[in-house]
Amino acid sequence: MTVNFSAAASFLAGHARVLDRRRFALMQGTARAADVLAAVESYRNPDGGYGWGLEADLRAPESQPGGALHALEVFAEVAPVTTPRAAELCDWLTSVSLPGGGLPFAFPVADPTASAPFWTSADPTRFSLQSTAFVAGTALRVAEGDPAAAQHPWTVQATEVCLSAIREITEQPHAIELSFAIRFLDAASGRYPEAGELLARLGRFIPDDGIVPVAGGSAGEVLRPLDFAPVPGPARSLFRPEAVEADLTRLATGQQADGGWQVDFASFSPAAALEWRGYATVGAISVLRANSRLS
Repeated sequence: MTVNFSAAASFLAGHARVLDRRRFALMQGTARAADVLAAVESYRNPDGGYGWGLEADLRAPESQPGGALHALEVFAEVAPVTTPRAAELCDWLTSVSLPGGGLPFAFPVADPTASAPFWTSADPTRFSLQSTAFVAGTALRVAEGDPAAAQHPWTVQATEVCLSAIREITEQPHAIELSFAIRFLDAASGRYPEAGELLARLGRFIPDDGIVPVAGGSAGEVLRPLDFAPVPGPARSLFRPEAVEADLTRLATGQQADGGWQVDFASFSPAAALEWRGYATVGAISVLRANSRLS
């Protein structure tokens, strides 16, 4: 498949955050890892966490699990370059974790303006497998090339917390929680033999076509095979090869006339609507490249 990289660059110039423009430039070989790290630094708080809209639908400045996810995504992308910010972020996660090492869905914010209600109304005292899994799973990706992150007590403890919570799943989880649990297990499989068994157990919640409706989402919002298993790995075993190939073709042909990719979920501010498309555009190209679908 052919992606129009020039059109994508033009789209990002008009729509995307500096962070996503630099992520794209890093993939194209026209930026350095240091440039990307400098861009994500602007979202960092003095407490070591990340906020300020790094999670596009949570515009508040306070450090949040969603901000931690997106910061760790960047730290994984710049590998083999490492940054002490990864271990420092794990320090922050240690300081805010619930008893036992897990995370709530989100922490309180002083001003909920332009943020999604599901973020701002979250119970900060209640464990969330979704948030813990999306942070811990991405931390495990960073840990593949960063010994400080790999050995950090939070990474170890949160991984055990997620494995324990996934063992207890007996009924169909929400699609988004299921996706992050599967992505977590995919990342954990190299270090934790149990992850493969748990992946197989979660596979019973995936329909034959690999498409899972998102309850409470926008009309027609679904998660597809690449949302669960964006890169080749153990999680791909949960999907028929034809379903994965069909989803790769859908993604490869999804570039719009303006050069960017769309998202199928609702945004909660004008800024987020722009930023999600920039994030999705960089993500689409990254996934296609990881699956050898770019010519």
